[in-house]
Amino acid sequence: MFDLCGNTFWGMLLGGLVGLTLLVAGVAANTAPTPIPERDIVDTAVAAGQFTTLVKALEAAGLVETLKGKGPFTVFAPTDEAFAKLPAGTLDALLKPENKARLTAILTYHVVPGKLLAADVVKQSNLKTVQGGSLRVSIKAGSNVLLDNARVVKTDILCSNGVIHVIDSVVLPQDN
Repeated sequence: MFDLCGNTFWGMLLGGLVGLTLLVAGVAANTAPTPIPERDIVDTAVAAGQFTTLVKALEAAGLVETLKGKGPFTVFAPTDEAFAKLPAGTLDALLKPENKARLTAILTYHVVPGKLLAADVVKQSNLKTVQGGSLRVSIKAGSNVLLDNARVVKTDILCSNGVIHVIDSVVLPQDN
């Protein structure tokens, strides 16, 4: 059966090499790196549809271009429902031009320099924000991760210039 000088050996060897080549090619095709997201943080927020208030506030504060920039940034993004929890009139007041500095401080308190995935966030007790303050990170019963008093409800929304984590409340810097 294994005639070293005949066709049986060479046929089996060639067949084995072809099979091995196809196997390696198949494994390589399945281990391709995850593509880099095409949308930046702002475009991702707009496309999600649940951050219209956040985007409106970013526009009023003049922060859109910054969060469309190179980054990387980690954004703890309050949903529209989170903004609706603010006391009546608060959001309208913040969106007025005369309150731009206060709005900017609040929004930049939701941004941390660098790209921190959820696994990175939970290893920290505090996160230094772009605003200059620190978000307190805590883990409560049931694996709920809190930033100050806001619960993280969705994590690791990857963007071309960072990552978004969705929170259920607007967090306010200590001086507000």
